[in-house]
Amino acid sequence: MGKNLFNKVWDLHKVTALSESRDQLFIGLHLVHEVTSPQAFAALRERNLSVKYPDRTLATVDHIVPTQKQLFRPYKDDLAEKMLVAIEDNTKDFGIQFFGLDSDSQGIVHIIGPENLFGIVKNSIDQLGGEINFETRLNKGSQFILKLPLFTK
Repeated sequence: MGKNLFNKVWDLHKVTALSESRDQLFIGLHLVHEVTSPQAFAALRERNLSVKYPDRTLATVDHIVPTQKQLFRPYKDDLAEKMLVAIEDNTKDFGIQFFGLDSDSQGIVHIIGPENLFGIVKNSIDQLGGEINFETRLNKGSQFILKLPLFTK
């Protein structure tokens, strides 16, 4: 019996088996937001490490954005302002693309990730000499069509 989609994707991203029940996976796109990233960046600094693939890492601010427009900084909420300053500084220091409050791409991290992933996929397909197109039909949805050249030895 063939593998299901989950196992196929898992196997494609598996770097190595760490133990009988644990695998190390390669993550192709890393999404960062302001809430837990200060601790992660602090750990990188403590270990004198860099972000392995900054070009595959996107950051945005979404959890602390006021629901009522507050265009002026500093934020009234001191903790929110500290978190915003931290992600601005950390993304600059580590060379990560940051979608701040002034960016048209700023938004909920779980939404902007897939939106930007299409750009990464398109760049990869272009590098291979392929095409990506889509067709949208009213009340039926969209279909993405990937055309890749055949490579032979």
